[in-house]
Amino acid sequence: MAKGKKKKSSSEPKGKKITLAMATNCLKMTVDGKRRLDLSNQGLASVPRSLLDLCDVEELDLSRNLLTKLPDFIDKFLNLRFLDLHSNYLEQIPPSIGRLQNLLTLNLSNNRLTSGSLPSELGLLAKLHKLNLGLNRLDSVPRCLAALKELRDVGLFANRLTAYPDCLRPLKKLEKVNLDSNPFPPEVDDLDPIRRQEALYLVDAEACLCGGCLDKCRSQRRKVEGRAELEIKVKPRRMFAGLLTPNSVAQVDQETWR
Repeated sequence: MAKGKKKKSSSEPKGKKITLAMATNCLKMTVDGKRRLDLSNQGLASVPRSLLDLCDVEELDLSRNLLTKLPDFIDKFLNLRFLDLHSNYLEQIPPSIGRLQNLLTLNLSNNRLTSGSLPSELGLLAKLHKLNLGLNRLDSVPRCLAALKELRDVGLFANRLTAYPDCLRPLKKLEKVNLDSNPFPPEVDDLDPIRRQEALYLVDAEACLCGGCLDKCRSQRRKVEGRAELEIKVKPRRMFAGLLTPNSVAQVDQETWR
């Protein structure tokens, strides 16, 4: 081995190189007229700077490669609306990703990301609708996600979370949160809003409720007690099949006397 040459680690994935001409051949047009650069499943271990000549694309697919890091120059792709990086070996996301102000969908699932490897700049993606962080190594969710007011869909499945992320609670437009296959304690049920609401009734009514609420509770209680009392008073009449009533016996006797 030549002097001064650094030996590559055996654990570092060895990937293929891609030229600008090869990447240009991977350009596609979506049905809604967006330019898409599809470099998925190409065996790439790094993203070459030559791709900057194609930085005007609106969709970039780098999924199913051998990437261990995302280059800082990713912020040059200012038109990006869709960025797919799933199924790589990513251990770190650069802060420059926060400059992708037009990004709507970000897929970072099935990588090696930890809670500390996600930059706070993720909270700058003001237009983001969908974020997938599933199949990683997260034991907590960055608080910066609370700033993503347009977020609709979050994937956090198959991580190491033990509680529902509080930073997601203020997000009014959030429609779906996938938390499957996380090690939640069986006795803790933070995801049941009905159970939390029922706990509000376990208070001292006289001391804790306002006049209107107290009257409403008393009214509901009277209705419940009234139904219970009615059920006790109105009991079903017992029927004994096969027995003759006194009137029926009298009718038989009258026919005999005649």
